[in-house]
Amino acid sequence: MPELKPGWRRVKFGEVVRQVKEKADPATSGLERFVAGEHMDTDDLRIRRWGDIGDGYLGPAFHARFRPGQVLYGSRRTYLRKVAVADFDGICANTTFVLEPHDPKVLLPELLPFIMQTEAFHEHSKRESKGSVNPYVNFSDLAWYEFVLPPLEEQRRSIRMLRASTDCLATARTVAIAAESTEQAEIQWWFREKVNWKSAPMHRLGQVQLGQQKHPKYETGLRPMPYLRVPNVTDGYLKLDEIAAMDFVGRDFEKHRLQIGDIIVTEGDLIGPRNVGRSAIFRGEIEDCCVQKTLLRFRPGPSLNPDYTLWAFRHLRYDGVFAKASTGTTVAHLTSEKFKEVLMPVAPVSLQVEIAAAAARWIDTRERVRERIRRAEDLHRGHLEAPWSQ
Repeated sequence: MPELKPGWRRVKFGEVVRQVKEKADPATSGLERFVAGEHMDTDDLRIRRWGDIGDGYLGPAFHARFRPGQVLYGSRRTYLRKVAVADFDGICANTTFVLEPHDPKVLLPELLPFIMQTEAFHEHSKRESKGSVNPYVNFSDLAWYEFVLPPLEEQRRSIRMLRASTDCLATARTVAIAAESTEQAEIQWWFREKVNWKSAPMHRLGQVQLGQQKHPKYETGLRPMPYLRVPNVTDGYLKLDEIAAMDFVGRDFEKHRLQIGDIIVTEGDLIGPRNVGRSAIFRGEIEDCCVQKTLLRFRPGPSLNPDYTLWAFRHLRYDGVFAKASTGTTVAHLTSEKFKEVLMPVAPVSLQVEIAAAAARWIDTRERVRERIRRAEDLHRGHLEAPWSQ
Protein backbone atom coordinates (compact mmCIF):
# COMPACT_ATOMS: atom_id res chain seq x y z
CA MET A 1 0.00 0.00 0.00
CA PRO A 2 1.25 3.53 -0.73
CA GLU A 3 2.58 5.59 2.16
CA LEU A 4 -0.11 7.82 3.68
CA LYS A 5 0.17 11.57 4.05
CA PRO A 6 0.76 12.92 7.57
CA GLY A 7 -2.50 12.90 9.54
CA TRP A 8 -4.20 10.44 7.19
CA ARG A 9 -5.04 6.91 8.31
CA ARG A 10 -6.57 3.75 6.93
CA VAL A 11 -9.81 2.77 8.70
CA LYS A 12 -12.55 0.21 8.42
CA PHE A 13 -16.08 1.46 7.72
CA GLY A 14 -17.47 -0.14 10.89
CA GLU A 15 -14.82 1.58 13.02
CA VAL A 16 -16.06 5.06 12.17
CA VAL A 17 -19.70 4.44 11.10
CA ARG A 18 -22.53 2.85 13.05
CA GLN A 19 -25.91 1.49 12.07
CA VAL A 20 -28.67 3.31 13.94
CA LYS A 21 -31.40 0.91 15.08
CA GLU A 22 -33.88 3.32 16.63
CA LYS A 23 -37.41 1.98 16.24
CA ALA A 24 -40.74 3.78 15.96
CA ASP A 25 -44.32 2.64 15.54
CA PRO A 26 -45.84 4.45 12.52
CA ALA A 27 -49.24 4.48 14.22
CA THR A 28 -48.15 6.10 17.49
CA SER A 29 -44.87 7.92 16.77
CA GLY A 30 -46.46 11.13 15.53
CA LEU A 31 -44.21 11.00 12.45
CA GLU A 32 -45.81 12.00 9.16
CA ARG A 33 -43.56 10.64 6.39
CA PHE A 34 -42.02 7.35 5.36
CA VAL A 35 -39.33 6.63 2.78
CA ALA A 36 -39.36 3.42 0.72
CA GLY A 37 -36.79 2.16 -1.77
CA GLU A 38 -38.63 3.68 -4.74
CA HIS A 39 -38.39 7.13 -3.14
CA MET A 40 -34.59 7.09 -3.38
CA ASP A 41 -32.91 7.78 -6.72
CA THR A 42 -29.67 6.37 -8.07
CA ASP A 43 -26.65 8.60 -7.37
CA ASP A 44 -28.83 11.34 -5.86
CA LEU A 45 -28.30 12.30 -2.22
CA ARG A 46 -31.57 14.29 -2.06
CA ILE A 47 -34.82 12.65 -0.97
CA ARG A 48 -37.25 14.20 -3.42
CA ARG A 49 -40.26 11.94 -2.80
CA TRP A 50 -41.83 10.19 0.18
CA GLY A 51 -45.06 8.63 1.36
CA ASP A 52 -47.48 9.95 3.95
CA ILE A 53 -47.99 7.70 6.98
CA GLY A 54 -51.68 6.83 7.29
CA ASP A 55 -52.53 7.08 3.61
CA GLY A 56 -52.21 3.33 3.13
CA TYR A 57 -50.97 0.10 4.62
CA LEU A 58 -47.36 0.03 5.79
CA GLY A 59 -45.89 -3.43 6.23
CA PRO A 60 -44.31 -4.61 9.50
CA ALA A 61 -40.82 -3.91 8.14
CA PHE A 62 -41.44 -0.13 8.39
CA HIS A 63 -40.27 0.52 11.93
CA ALA A 64 -36.79 2.09 11.49
CA ARG A 65 -36.73 5.74 12.55
CA PHE A 66 -34.38 8.24 10.91
CA ARG A 67 -33.54 11.83 11.77
CA PRO A 68 -32.24 14.82 9.75
CA GLY A 69 -28.59 14.45 8.79
CA GLN A 70 -28.55 10.66 8.98
CA VAL A 71 -27.68 8.66 5.86
CA LEU A 72 -30.14 6.17 4.33
CA TYR A 73 -28.72 3.27 2.31
CA GLY A 74 -30.73 0.78 0.27
CA SER A 75 -29.33 -2.63 1.22
CA ARG A 76 -31.32 -4.49 -1.45
CA ARG A 77 -30.01 -4.47 -5.04
CA THR A 78 -27.10 -2.27 -4.05
CA TYR A 79 -26.09 -1.95 -7.71
CA LEU A 80 -28.82 0.71 -7.83
CA ARG A 81 -26.50 2.91 -5.70
CA LYS A 82 -29.19 4.39 -3.46
CA VAL A 83 -27.57 6.65 -0.86
CA ALA A 84 -29.54 9.60 0.51
CA VAL A 85 -29.31 12.15 3.32
CA ALA A 86 -32.44 12.71 5.38
CA ASP A 87 -33.56 16.31 5.82
CA PHE A 88 -36.70 15.46 7.83
CA ASP A 89 -37.81 12.98 10.50
CA GLY A 90 -39.42 9.80 9.26
CA ILE A 91 -39.65 6.03 9.09
CA CYS A 92 -38.15 3.55 6.64
CA ALA A 93 -38.09 -0.24 6.30
CA ASN A 94 -35.43 -2.26 8.07
CA THR A 95 -33.93 -3.07 4.65
CA THR A 96 -32.87 0.58 4.44
CA PHE A 97 -29.87 1.12 6.70
CA VAL A 98 -29.83 4.28 8.83
CA LEU A 99 -26.19 5.29 9.30
CA GLU A 100 -24.17 7.98 11.08
CA PRO A 101 -20.57 8.46 12.26
CA HIS A 102 -19.56 6.95 15.63
CA ASP A 103 -17.79 10.20 16.47
CA PRO A 104 -18.39 13.38 14.41
CA LYS A 105 -15.01 14.66 15.61
CA VAL A 106 -13.35 11.78 13.74
CA LEU A 107 -15.55 11.55 10.65
CA LEU A 108 -17.62 14.61 9.79
CA PRO A 109 -21.27 13.59 9.16
CA GLU A 110 -21.37 15.67 5.96
CA LEU A 111 -18.57 13.59 4.43
CA LEU A 112 -20.11 10.15 5.09
CA PRO A 113 -22.61 10.14 2.17
CA PHE A 114 -19.90 11.16 -0.28
CA ILE A 115 -17.64 8.30 0.87
CA MET A 116 -20.60 5.96 0.25
CA GLN A 117 -21.00 7.32 -3.27
CA THR A 118 -17.49 6.32 -4.36
CA GLU A 119 -16.91 3.54 -6.87
CA ALA A 120 -14.76 1.65 -4.37
CA PHE A 121 -17.59 1.54 -1.82
CA HIS A 122 -20.20 0.47 -4.39
CA GLU A 123 -17.93 -2.25 -5.78
CA HIS A 124 -17.34 -3.60 -2.29
CA SER A 125 -21.09 -3.62 -1.57
CA LYS A 126 -21.92 -5.41 -4.81
CA ARG A 127 -19.20 -8.03 -4.24
CA GLU A 128 -20.49 -8.80 -0.76
CA SER A 129 -24.16 -9.00 -1.78
CA LYS A 130 -25.94 -12.34 -1.37
CA GLY A 131 -28.77 -13.83 -3.41
CA SER A 132 -29.57 -13.67 -7.10
CA VAL A 133 -33.19 -12.60 -7.53
CA ASN A 134 -33.11 -9.81 -4.92
CA PRO A 135 -29.47 -9.50 -3.78
CA TYR A 136 -28.86 -7.92 -0.38
CA VAL A 137 -25.97 -6.90 1.85
CA ASN A 138 -25.69 -6.92 5.66
CA PHE A 139 -24.10 -4.11 7.63
CA SER A 140 -21.43 -6.57 8.78
CA ASP A 141 -20.44 -6.94 5.11
CA LEU A 142 -19.92 -3.18 4.87
CA ALA A 143 -18.19 -2.88 8.23
CA TRP A 144 -14.84 -4.25 7.03
CA TYR A 145 -14.65 -2.03 3.93
CA GLU A 146 -11.38 -0.07 4.19
CA PHE A 147 -10.73 3.49 3.07
CA VAL A 148 -8.30 6.29 3.80
CA LEU A 149 -9.64 8.91 6.21
CA PRO A 150 -8.11 12.42 6.00
CA PRO A 151 -7.74 14.79 8.97
CA LEU A 152 -10.65 17.07 9.81
CA GLU A 153 -9.39 20.13 7.96
CA GLU A 154 -8.96 18.10 4.78
CA GLN A 155 -12.44 16.64 5.33
CA ARG A 156 -13.87 20.17 5.50
CA ARG A 157 -12.09 21.17 2.30
CA SER A 158 -13.42 18.08 0.51
CA ILE A 159 -16.95 18.74 1.74
CA ARG A 160 -16.86 22.28 0.31
CA MET A 161 -15.76 21.01 -3.11
CA LEU A 162 -18.22 18.11 -3.12
CA ARG A 163 -21.14 20.32 -2.10
CA ALA A 164 -20.31 22.72 -4.93
CA SER A 165 -20.13 19.93 -7.52
CA THR A 166 -23.33 18.40 -6.10
CA ASP A 167 -25.14 21.74 -6.47
CA CYS A 168 -23.88 22.01 -10.06
CA LEU A 169 -25.19 18.52 -10.84
CA ALA A 170 -28.51 19.18 -9.11
CA THR A 171 -28.99 22.35 -11.17
CA ALA A 172 -28.34 20.44 -14.40
CA ARG A 173 -30.85 17.76 -13.40
CA THR A 174 -33.42 20.42 -12.49
CA VAL A 175 -33.01 21.90 -15.98
CA ALA A 176 -33.57 18.41 -17.44
CA ILE A 177 -36.80 17.96 -15.46
CA ALA A 178 -38.05 21.40 -16.55
CA ALA A 179 -37.18 20.67 -20.20
CA GLU A 180 -38.99 17.33 -20.05
CA SER A 181 -42.09 18.93 -18.58
CA THR A 182 -42.07 21.70 -21.20
CA GLU A 183 -41.67 19.22 -24.04
CA GLN A 184 -44.65 17.21 -22.78
CA ALA A 185 -46.71 20.40 -22.61
CA GLU A 186 -45.80 21.28 -26.20
CA ILE A 187 -46.80 17.81 -27.39
CA GLN A 188 -50.22 18.24 -25.81
CA TRP A 189 -50.47 21.74 -27.29
CA TRP A 190 -50.00 20.45 -30.83
CA PHE A 191 -52.66 17.78 -30.30
CA ARG A 192 -55.13 19.96 -28.40
CA GLU A 193 -57.37 20.48 -31.43
CA LYS A 194 -57.69 17.89 -34.16
CA VAL A 195 -59.85 19.88 -36.56
CA ASN A 196 -60.01 18.19 -39.98
CA TRP A 197 -57.74 15.42 -38.73
CA LYS A 198 -58.52 11.85 -39.59
CA SER A 199 -58.10 8.91 -37.24
CA ALA A 200 -57.57 5.24 -37.90
CA PRO A 201 -56.63 2.08 -36.00
CA MET A 202 -52.92 1.32 -35.74
CA HIS A 203 -53.06 -1.77 -37.93
CA ARG A 204 -54.24 0.36 -40.86
CA LEU A 205 -51.50 2.93 -40.47
CA GLY A 206 -48.47 0.69 -40.16
CA GLN A 207 -47.08 -2.72 -39.31
CA VAL A 208 -47.37 -3.94 -35.72
CA GLN A 209 -45.02 -6.67 -34.51
CA LEU A 210 -44.50 -8.06 -31.01
CA GLY A 211 -40.88 -8.84 -30.08
CA GLN A 212 -39.38 -12.31 -29.63
CA GLN A 213 -40.02 -14.11 -26.35
CA LYS A 214 -36.98 -14.61 -24.11
CA HIS A 215 -36.45 -18.37 -23.73
CA PRO A 216 -33.50 -20.66 -22.85
CA LYS A 217 -33.56 -22.09 -26.39
CA TYR A 218 -32.50 -18.64 -27.66
CA GLU A 219 -29.49 -18.49 -25.35
CA THR A 220 -27.35 -21.18 -26.97
CA GLY A 221 -25.00 -18.67 -28.61
CA LEU A 222 -25.91 -19.98 -32.06
CA ARG A 223 -26.46 -16.49 -33.51
CA PRO A 224 -26.56 -13.90 -30.72
CA MET A 225 -27.91 -10.51 -31.72
CA PRO A 226 -28.44 -7.36 -29.62
CA TYR A 227 -32.01 -6.68 -28.61
CA LEU A 228 -33.93 -3.97 -26.78
CA ARG A 229 -35.97 -4.47 -23.60
CA VAL A 230 -38.38 -2.34 -21.56
CA PRO A 231 -35.53 -0.65 -19.57
CA ASN A 232 -34.08 0.58 -22.87
CA VAL A 233 -37.21 2.62 -23.70
CA THR A 234 -37.86 5.86 -21.83
CA ASP A 235 -40.37 8.58 -22.64
CA GLY A 236 -39.29 9.73 -26.10
CA TYR A 237 -35.78 8.31 -26.43
CA LEU A 238 -33.73 5.13 -26.08
CA LYS A 239 -31.38 4.40 -23.18
CA LEU A 240 -28.63 2.23 -24.62
CA ASP A 241 -26.08 1.87 -21.81
CA GLU A 242 -27.01 -1.79 -21.19
CA ILE A 243 -27.84 -3.96 -24.20
CA ALA A 244 -28.60 -7.69 -23.92
CA ALA A 245 -28.17 -10.35 -26.61
CA MET A 246 -29.85 -13.63 -27.57
CA ASP A 247 -30.25 -15.83 -30.64
CA PHE A 248 -32.33 -14.57 -33.55
CA VAL A 249 -32.09 -17.22 -36.27
CA GLY A 250 -33.38 -17.25 -39.85
CA ARG A 251 -36.86 -15.82 -40.22
CA ASP A 252 -36.93 -14.82 -36.54
CA PHE A 253 -34.12 -12.37 -37.21
CA GLU A 254 -35.85 -10.76 -40.18
CA LYS A 255 -39.16 -10.72 -38.32
CA HIS A 256 -37.85 -8.89 -35.25
CA ARG A 257 -35.05 -6.81 -36.76
CA LEU A 258 -35.36 -3.05 -36.37
CA GLN A 259 -35.19 -0.56 -39.21
CA ILE A 260 -34.46 3.15 -39.02
CA GLY A 261 -37.72 4.98 -38.31
CA ASP A 262 -39.37 2.12 -36.39
CA ILE A 263 -41.26 3.18 -33.26
CA ILE A 264 -40.68 0.98 -30.22
CA VAL A 265 -43.47 0.82 -27.62
CA THR A 266 -43.39 -0.80 -24.17
CA GLU A 267 -45.95 -3.61 -24.01
CA GLY A 268 -45.75 -4.48 -20.31
CA ASP A 269 -44.97 -2.63 -17.09
CA LEU A 270 -44.86 -3.45 -13.39
CA ILE A 271 -45.53 0.11 -12.23
CA GLY A 272 -49.03 0.39 -13.71
CA PRO A 273 -51.15 1.05 -16.80
CA ARG A 274 -50.22 4.75 -17.00
CA ASN A 275 -46.61 3.73 -17.53
CA VAL A 276 -47.40 1.36 -20.40
CA GLY A 277 -46.88 2.63 -23.93
CA ARG A 278 -43.64 4.56 -23.48
CA SER A 279 -42.21 5.00 -26.95
CA ALA A 280 -39.06 5.97 -28.82
CA ILE A 281 -37.68 5.95 -32.38
CA PHE A 282 -34.95 3.59 -33.50
CA ARG A 283 -32.48 5.63 -35.54
CA GLY A 284 -29.99 2.90 -36.40
CA GLU A 285 -27.95 3.35 -33.20
CA ILE A 286 -27.15 -0.40 -33.02
CA GLU A 287 -26.48 -2.60 -36.03
CA ASP A 288 -28.66 -5.72 -36.49
CA CYS A 289 -30.73 -4.86 -33.40
CA CYS A 290 -33.97 -6.69 -32.56
CA VAL A 291 -36.72 -6.45 -29.92
CA GLN A 292 -37.88 -8.65 -27.05
CA LYS A 293 -41.49 -9.69 -26.47
CA THR A 294 -42.03 -6.99 -23.83
CA LEU A 295 -41.87 -4.43 -26.66
CA LEU A 296 -44.04 -3.69 -29.68
CA ARG A 297 -42.50 -2.51 -32.93
CA PHE A 298 -44.57 -0.16 -35.06
CA ARG A 299 -43.32 0.48 -38.58
CA PRO A 300 -45.13 3.60 -39.91
CA GLY A 301 -46.80 3.35 -43.28
CA PRO A 302 -46.39 5.90 -46.10
CA SER A 303 -49.02 8.25 -44.66
CA LEU A 304 -47.03 8.86 -41.45
CA ASN A 305 -43.91 10.84 -40.65
CA PRO A 306 -41.96 8.78 -38.01
CA ASP A 307 -41.16 11.79 -35.79
CA TYR A 308 -44.79 12.89 -35.95
CA THR A 309 -45.83 9.34 -35.09
CA LEU A 310 -43.66 9.32 -31.98
CA TRP A 311 -45.26 12.52 -30.68
CA ALA A 312 -48.72 11.13 -31.49
CA PHE A 313 -47.90 8.01 -29.44
CA ARG A 314 -46.65 10.12 -26.55
CA HIS A 315 -49.84 12.19 -26.71
CA LEU A 316 -51.93 9.00 -26.56
CA ARG A 317 -50.02 7.86 -23.50
CA TYR A 318 -50.33 11.22 -21.70
CA ASP A 319 -54.06 11.22 -22.43
CA GLY A 320 -54.45 7.74 -20.92
CA VAL A 321 -55.48 6.08 -24.18
CA PHE A 322 -52.81 3.37 -23.93
CA ALA A 323 -53.65 2.82 -20.26
CA LYS A 324 -57.32 2.33 -21.12
CA ALA A 325 -56.40 -0.24 -23.75
CA SER A 326 -54.11 -2.19 -21.41
CA THR A 327 -55.08 -5.27 -19.40
CA GLY A 328 -53.82 -7.04 -16.29
CA THR A 329 -53.60 -6.33 -12.56
CA THR A 330 -50.13 -7.14 -11.21
CA VAL A 331 -48.47 -6.42 -14.55
CA ALA A 332 -50.17 -4.11 -17.04
CA HIS A 333 -50.03 -5.23 -20.69
CA LEU A 334 -50.77 -3.34 -23.89
CA THR A 335 -51.14 -6.45 -26.03
CA SER A 336 -50.47 -6.31 -29.75
CA GLU A 337 -54.13 -7.06 -30.50
CA LYS A 338 -55.32 -4.21 -28.27
CA PHE A 339 -52.65 -1.89 -29.66
CA LYS A 340 -53.69 -2.62 -33.25
CA GLU A 341 -57.19 -1.31 -32.52
CA VAL A 342 -56.15 1.93 -30.81
CA LEU A 343 -57.29 4.93 -32.85
CA MET A 344 -54.47 7.29 -33.76
CA PRO A 345 -54.98 10.92 -34.83
CA VAL A 346 -53.51 11.55 -38.28
CA ALA A 347 -52.71 15.19 -39.04
CA PRO A 348 -52.50 16.53 -42.61
CA VAL A 349 -49.08 15.94 -44.17
CA SER A 350 -48.04 19.60 -43.96
CA LEU A 351 -48.85 19.70 -40.24
CA GLN A 352 -47.00 16.43 -39.67
CA VAL A 353 -43.91 18.13 -41.11
CA GLU A 354 -44.32 21.06 -38.70
CA ILE A 355 -44.74 18.74 -35.71
CA ALA A 356 -41.73 16.67 -36.79
CA ALA A 357 -39.66 19.88 -36.95
CA ALA A 358 -40.76 20.77 -33.40
CA ALA A 359 -39.76 17.27 -32.30
CA ALA A 360 -36.32 17.72 -33.90
CA ARG A 361 -35.78 20.94 -31.94
CA TRP A 362 -36.54 19.11 -28.72
CA ILE A 363 -34.13 16.31 -29.65
CA ASP A 364 -31.40 18.95 -29.93
CA THR A 365 -32.44 20.57 -26.63
CA ARG A 366 -32.50 17.23 -24.85
CA GLU A 367 -29.02 16.35 -26.09
CA ARG A 368 -27.65 19.71 -24.93
CA VAL A 369 -29.16 19.18 -21.48
CA ARG A 370 -27.77 15.63 -21.33
CA GLU A 371 -24.32 16.90 -22.24
CA ARG A 372 -24.56 19.43 -19.43
CA ILE A 373 -25.46 16.66 -17.01
CA ARG A 374 -22.60 14.46 -18.25
CA ARG A 375 -20.11 17.27 -17.67
CA ALA A 376 -21.51 17.95 -14.19
CA GLU A 377 -21.31 14.23 -13.40
CA ASP A 378 -17.70 14.08 -14.56
CA LEU A 379 -16.86 17.06 -12.34
CA HIS A 380 -18.57 15.48 -9.32
CA ARG A 381 -16.99 12.07 -9.99
CA GLY A 382 -13.57 13.67 -10.16
CA HIS A 383 -14.02 15.12 -6.67
CA LEU A 384 -15.45 11.84 -5.35
CA GLU A 385 -12.53 9.72 -6.48
CA ALA A 386 -10.23 11.43 -4.00
CA PRO A 387 -7.54 9.68 -1.91
CA TRP A 388 -9.99 8.38 0.76
CA SER A 389 -11.76 6.23 -1.89
CA GLN A 390 -8.58 4.33 -2.85
